[in-house]
Amino acid sequence: MANEYKVVKTYSACLRECGSQYQVQRAVETGSLFKVEEGVYAAEPNVPEIALISAKYPNAIIAGEYAFYYHGFTDVIPEKYSMATKSKAAKISDPRVFQIYVRDDLLELGAQTQSVDGYEFRIYDRERMLIELLRNKNTMPYDLYKEILLKYRGLVNSLELWRIQEYAEKFPKSKMIKKALDEEVL
Repeated sequence: MANEYKVVKTYSACLRECGSQYQVQRAVETGSLFKVEEGVYAAEPNVPEIALISAKYPNAIIAGEYAFYYHGFTDVIPEKYSMATKSKAAKISDPRVFQIYVRDDLLELGAQTQSVDGYEFRIYDRERMLIELLRNKNTMPYDLYKEILLKYRGLVNSLELWRIQEYAEKFPKSKMIKKALDEEVL
C-alpha cells in the first residue's frame, strides 16, 4: 500500500482500498501502513500535522492566521489551524482547529493546492488572503495586521492584481474592500 505521492488517508479510505478491517490491520502490522492518529493512516510514520488536519477535514481549506504564516506574511506561529468550511458544515471539534464558516459561493474562491514535505493540502492563495486581511482587520491584533500589511506592500508587484479585483467583486462590501486596498496596499 506504499504510495509515491505521500498520501494521508482516513480509515474509511483505507477500508475501501484494502477491502476489509482485517486487511487494514494486517497492513499496519506489516509496516506498509501506519496509524498516525485515530482514524488517520499514512505510508510513513511521521506526517506533518497540517497533512493530518487536511486529511481529517478534506472539505476544509487552510485560511486565517495559519495561511498568513504559511505564505510568509508573519513569523508568528498560530496556536491553531484556521480552516474555512461551508457555512452549514458540521462543527469541527478538534482542539487544534479554529473553524471559519464561509458562504458556500465564496468557499472555493482562491483555493489552491500546496504541499509540505510531499503532502498536499488546500489553502487560500495570497490574493484571497489579502482580501481576508482587509475584511477582518478590525478583528485581528493591530500589530499582526500591520506586520502582514507591510509584507503585502513589499510584494504588491508580484501579486496578480486582476485576481484581487475579481475576488473583491464577489464579497459583500466590495467598495469598502477596494477602498482599503487602494488606501492601504497599493
